[in-house]
Amino acid sequence: MKRRELLKLAGLTAALLTTTAMLAGGAHAQDKKWKIGFSQVTTIEPWRAQFNKDILAEAAKHPEVELIITDGEDKTEKQVADVENLIRQEVDALLVSPKESAGLTGVVQQAIDAKIPVFVLDRNVETNDYTQFVGGDNKLIGRAAGEYAVELLGGKGKAGGNVVEIWGGMGTQPAHDRHDGFHEFTDKEPGMKYLLDQQSGDWKQDQAYNIMATALRNNEKIDLVYGHNDPMAYGAYLAAKDVGREKDIKFIGIDGLPNEGVQLVANGELTATFTYVTPGAEGLRQAIKFLNGEKVEKTITLPTQKITKENAAQILKDNGL
Repeated sequence: MKRRELLKLAGLTAALLTTTAMLAGGAHAQDKKWKIGFSQVTTIEPWRAQFNKDILAEAAKHPEVELIITDGEDKTEKQVADVENLIRQEVDALLVSPKESAGLTGVVQQAIDAKIPVFVLDRNVETNDYTQFVGGDNKLIGRAAGEYAVELLGGKGKAGGNVVEIWGGMGTQPAHDRHDGFHEFTDKEPGMKYLLDQQSGDWKQDQAYNIMATALRNNEKIDLVYGHNDPMAYGAYLAAKDVGREKDIKFIGIDGLPNEGVQLVANGELTATFTYVTPGAEGLRQAIKFLNGEKVEKTITLPTQKITKENAAQILKDNGL
C-alpha cells in the first residue's frame, strides 16, 4: 500500500474510532458520572489520528466517563459550532485543541463564562482564563531542531548552507514557537541563509510538496529542510526525490510518531525528528482529576526526544514495529 493511501486510512480509522466513542458513550450515559466533551480540530492528519487513539484508550480506563468527541473537519467555523453544541449539552468539562488560537478564543471564553472547566490541548488560545493547558513546549522543540541543524551544517560558529523552512498554520502558536525556537540557534550563524519567507504548508504533506517543488526549481543548492511537522518534511523529501536531489539535502521534522516520523528516520528519508507527544491521554486524566476535586497545575508540559538513525530502530522495536 502506498504511503499516501496509508495516511488516508489513518484518518478514516480515527473518524471511525471517534464515532464509536460517541455511540458507546451515549448507550450507557445513565451509568456515567462525568460527561466530558473533546473538540478535535481534524482527524485526517496522522498525529491527530494518534491523538484520538490516545484519548480513547485513556477513556476506556474510566467507566465513569462519557466522552463525546467532535471533529472540526479542519475548519474554524465548524469547530466553533462544535464547541457551542458541547456547551449546550452542559458537559462537565471541555477539552479543546484549536485549529487557530484567535478563532477559538471567543467560544472558549463562552464555555468559561458558562462555568465549564476548559482544558486546552496542544494549541493555546488568547485568554488565560482556562483551567489548564496541556501540550509540548514548541519553543523548546524548535530550539532542539535549530541546535541540530547547526550541528548538521558545520557546527557552532562555522555552520553554513541554504535552509528551507516550511511553516505549519500561520494562525497557530505552535508554528510561531517552532520557528522562533529554531531561529534562536540558527540566526547566530551568518553562514546559514533562508530561502523562503514564511511559506505555510498548513501542516499538510501535499502543500509542503508544492512549496518544496518551487524552491527546488528556483534554487540550485538546498542543504537543509526544516518542516514544522513530519508530514511536511516528508512532502519536501518526496519533491526532492522526484527530481533526484534528495541525497544532497538534510530533512528535519517534528512529531516523532513511531509509525510515521520514526519510521521515516529509520528508512533514511528524514534525517531527524523530534517527538511531540499527543496530549489526549494526559488531558483527559487531568480533567477527571479536576472533576474529582483535586487541584491541577495551570500548565502541563510534555517531554520531547531527538530521534536520529542511531536510536530510531530501537524505538521501533520498543513499539512492536
